[in-house]
This record gives sequence, structure tokens and C-alpha cells, in this order.
Amino acid sequence: MQVTIDDQGSSARVVLTGRLDIAGADVIALPLATVSGAKDAVVIDMGGVTFIASIGLRHLVSAAKALARRGGSLKLVNAHPVVVEVITSSGLAQMLPLEPRA
Repeated sequence: MQVTIDDQGSSARVVLTGRLDIAGADVIALPLATVSGAKDAVVIDMGGVTFIASIGLRHLVSAAKALARRGGSLKLVNAHPVVVEVITSSGLAQMLPLEPRA
């Protein structure tokens, strides 16, 4: 898993590439917690994520909750259909809003 963060002032764009499995979730844990604790809005580009496990969902939910507590927002963009299916079937689509692929 690779994480790239583009700091845009009060917001940030996070680009994830790879598998968001146990090892991938370990890689994103600290950067995602840091950015979600410091920004008002975070957009996560999921275009490079080919797999997502429950531990990956946990980190995304934690980031969304941290932002929401401070009135901020988290949005997922460019997610592959398999990732969209996992988020939707787990009942998290409202907490982790998905923007369709461009």
C-alpha cells in the first residue's frame, strides 16, 4: 500500500494505491489519523485500491468519525466497483460517501 497526501490548506487529498488488507491498513493508519485530525475536509482517492478488508474499513470509519466530530467531512472518490460493493454491502455508504468514477 502506498499513501500520497496532497495538503491543500484546510483540506487534503489522500491517494491510496494497493491492497487495503491487514498490511495495507497498517501503512495507512498513522497518516490517515494525522490528516483526519488536522483538516476540515479529506478526499480519499480510492482509484488504486484493488481490495479492501474490514480492517481497512475500520481506518476509513475512524477517519470519518474524527472529521465529523469537528464538523468536517470525508469523501471517497474513484473507487473500483469491488470496493464500492464492500462499502455498500457493509452498510457504510452513508458514513463513507462515494463519488462515482469519472
